[in-house]
Amino acid sequence: MKALVALEDGTIFEGESFTGPGEATGEVVFNTGMSGYQEVLTDPSYTGQIVTMTYPLIGNYGVNPEDMESAKIQVEAFLIKEYNATPSNFRSTGTLADFLKNQGVLGVEGIDTRALTRRIRIGGAMKCVVSTEDLDPASLVAKAKASPGLVGRDLVKDVTCAQPYGWTADGPKPGTGFATAAPGKYRVVAYDFGLKYNQLRLLAERGCSLQVVPATTSAAEVLAMNPDGVFLSNGPGDPDGVEGVVENIRALLGQKPIFGICLGHQMLGLAFGGTTSKLKFGHRGVNQPVKDLATGKIEITSQNHGFCVDFDSLDPDKVELTHINLNDNSVEGMRHKEYPAFSVQYHPENAPGPHDALYLFDRFIAMMN
Repeated sequence: MKALVALEDGTIFEGESFTGPGEATGEVVFNTGMSGYQEVLTDPSYTGQIVTMTYPLIGNYGVNPEDMESAKIQVEAFLIKEYNATPSNFRSTGTLADFLKNQGVLGVEGIDTRALTRRIRIGGAMKCVVSTEDLDPASLVAKAKASPGLVGRDLVKDVTCAQPYGWTADGPKPGTGFATAAPGKYRVVAYDFGLKYNQLRLLAERGCSLQVVPATTSAAEVLAMNPDGVFLSNGPGDPDGVEGVVENIRALLGQKPIFGICLGHQMLGLAFGGTTSKLKFGHRGVNQPVKDLATGKIEITSQNHGFCVDFDSLDPDKVELTHINLNDNSVEGMRHKEYPAFSVQYHPENAPGPHDALYLFDRFIAMMN
């Protein structure tokens, strides 16, 4: 089934759907990971985005329930070079095509992903439409131009949990006040801006009892639960577009230890009084080099973000830069000099990706301890 991909700059790519008919709109971005497509598909940070993988063969190891990073597929559509319909892996329980079909997400193969990636690198991440139903290039380009994009949109409200839940060995269990959470030495309230399950798994492994709350939960409600620490998760889109979160984080500063990842890092930067900006094409993949300025060590990291904190906007007497991206020197980590609060832009929870940065979870435990 023929499919067309149209970018807002007028560029057209042809491919074939391997999931049936459909049409999707979003910002098109590329991910450089050689594996981990299921974790990418189920990462809520990709909400509002159409993802293309730079690795040419996708689907070869299938999918399985253990590698889910949220309850469902989050991307708007999936663009690849070549689909492998016969997975071979002892953990596989199904094919990628069926996984996408069952959730109504369009998958297209045969795309010249090298050319598409180069187009994004030159022109930046762009609004995009992919369709099997409308094969008129002019019509698709017009749709892409008219689509809302990501800047200024609050996508967190679309992915945050509707009700609080406790984290257990079997996954989420509805409930509040740690009533349904598995017991642990440390009580942690986790703000769900679009979190990945592996963040919770790693905290639980370190003795945390985890209460997950919706993004708009007030600081007073969090403090009433008397946690030992507060976790700020990853999530999609523009941090400036998210309403009612920065004020709550600011009210928690100095009250409890705080650890933020990705969008949580950006929201913490806003709470520190800084600003954020959109990167040209973002960082997405499992091979981004990051330097820890305290130790001089280089970490290879998993990343997925299109916005970053502007460190020049922060007060250097109050906030310290702790990590930088070695590709473009953008901010990858920071900590407050007075309050017990720190964050990183990248994904130390891996899933997929290297384990180089797991020490950050141990740092949070030490801070609570």
